[in-house]
Amino acid sequence: MSGPAAGWAVRSSEAEPARRRDLVRMKATATAFLVGAAVVYVLTWLGEDRGWVGFVRAAAEAGMVGGLADWFAVTALFRRPLGLPIPHTAIIPTRKDALGQSLSDFVGANFLSEQVVRDRLRRADVAGRLGRWVADPANADRVTEQVAALLRGAVGVLRDEDLQAVLEPVVRRRLAAFPIGPTLGRLLGEVVADGAHHRLVDLVAVAANDWLRANRETVVDVVARQAPAWSPEFIDRQVAARVYAELLRVSADVRADPSHPVRSALDRLLANFAENLRTDPATAQRAKEMLAALLDEPEVRRAFGDLLAAARRLVLEMVDDPDGELRRRLTAGLAEFGSRLSTDADLGAKVDRWVEDAAAYVVTHYRDELTRTITETVDRWDGEETARRVELQVGRDLQFIRINGTVVGALAGVLIHAAAVLAT
Repeated sequence: MSGPAAGWAVRSSEAEPARRRDLVRMKATATAFLVGAAVVYVLTWLGEDRGWVGFVRAAAEAGMVGGLADWFAVTALFRRPLGLPIPHTAIIPTRKDALGQSLSDFVGANFLSEQVVRDRLRRADVAGRLGRWVADPANADRVTEQVAALLRGAVGVLRDEDLQAVLEPVVRRRLAAFPIGPTLGRLLGEVVADGAHHRLVDLVAVAANDWLRANRETVVDVVARQAPAWSPEFIDRQVAARVYAELLRVSADVRADPSHPVRSALDRLLANFAENLRTDPATAQRAKEMLAALLDEPEVRRAFGDLLAAARRLVLEMVDDPDGELRRRLTAGLAEFGSRLSTDADLGAKVDRWVEDAAAYVVTHYRDELTRTITETVDRWDGEETARRVELQVGRDLQFIRINGTVVGALAGVLIHAAAVLAT
């Protein structure tokens, strides 16, 4: 036994009892050939030495030698013959780690080389087979079900606070690095140039005029309170009423006249602000600072968390509904993609190249890690148990070597004896 965790046993399988019976049967058969050759040799050695007896004796003798030699060779793979400490025997128990390393090197060089993987994938027609399989609506629905289960598990395991803790710093970093000033300036400039803001100005003008009409006393009181303390109150209220009337008139004019100077001034103000956002670093910096301050507001952070929670619940509801729009669209999209993949030669060739490149990258960069699994697994096996398991797997076929050794040895003995007779 050797390795960092010697003593680990190889896993047994359900077929082990049948293999053990076959191994015992074949061992008995091979031993019967050897015993038969020995019995024939003894009988011919004790019997009368006639001409044909010499051929039989030579065949039996050579058969015994061949059978014994091959018995020794086969047995030496798994254990020490007769328990004797003969050098270079019990190969598998004593050389298990070296054999595991050799197997690992062999697999890496002959099965996980880039060229072998590329050739195998090229002949496999991955894109065509995958496309034909996914094009079947039943298979597309199965894929959708698995995707939905995976998405459900991934989203369901996350709590709302965990999701916010993960995504909020990412969003904040992206927004902090985003050129908000120039981008907002270009957007605002396009809005002003197209007059898209005029509807909003109309709504503000109508709302302001309606509010002034409904809140005369409030406006008058506010303006009157701004007067000096020495001014008579009745004069203050008359001035405030005049100010209110003027405000009401201007708001009504702005509301009714699309080309009112106030509207034109607002257009120029917005256009200049958009230009400053695009070209003035100071204005752009102030816009970025305002965005950062806005993101730091507790209300904004709570709103972001509420948005994520709502999105999470929506995703769960959509994937849990087998007849929902998301599942139907995903199934239809997969089937359509499979049909294209199986009929569009250019798309199929592109997907095949992607698969080849991905597999080649894996075997090129991770071949040692993949083959190391073989080495580390073999290192953990118990030597004697490994020999026993390997013998169960291949020992039955190895018994044919013993049988062939007995038969071929007997034939060789006949030929040698015949050559000796002819020579004399």
